[in-house]
Amino acid sequence: MELPIYELMISEDMNDDSEVNFVSLVDRPAIQRNWNAFNEKVKFNIANEEKRIISGAIMLADTPIFRSDASHGDYYVVFSKETIFQIVQRYFKKKYQANVNLNHNQEIALEDVVMFESFISDKERGISPMRGFEDAPDGSWFGSMKVDNDYAWAEVKAGNVKGFSVEGIFNYSKKPSVQEEILSEVKKILSSVKW
Repeated sequence: MELPIYELMISEDMNDDSEVNFVSLVDRPAIQRNWNAFNEKVKFNIANEEKRIISGAIMLADTPIFRSDASHGDYYVVFSKETIFQIVQRYFKKKYQANVNLNHNQEIALEDVVMFESFISDKERGISPMRGFEDAPDGSWFGSMKVDNDYAWAEVKAGNVKGFSVEGIFNYSKKPSVQEEILSEVKKILSSVKW
């Protein structure tokens, strides 16, 4: 059985609750992509470990993420590149760069961890994905955080956290299945034929 896919979106209304308001340092990123790893040890895009900088993919455009909950059962969610662009703009307009927690636990909000660098890959504008993520879809969000929090840095160095994960409130829109899309195209063709 093919699982349903929902596109997650936010409203254009800046006062609406739908938004990404935290980026979490997590042990298992929902996008299933860790920070860059070399020689079986977690390493980051840094020249000097003492800079305490971590870098990686935050959101991957049009990449299905498995979810399971009481409301929808088993399903996938995706973010379009247009939605990611909207999310990132609102995230920075609302100054959420220091909203960082550990494993989505609101009780473990991390002080002295801040996103200081961010970009969205965009072929038309000549912005390539981060090294190590060359296969990331166009429209994906990448970022770097400065980790001056000793506890958080110890968790990073120990490999207990391996990537980023966003959290927020989203609007769900069910995407048609492949069969539904084909049927829709056939209906369009048939309706345009003059009998």
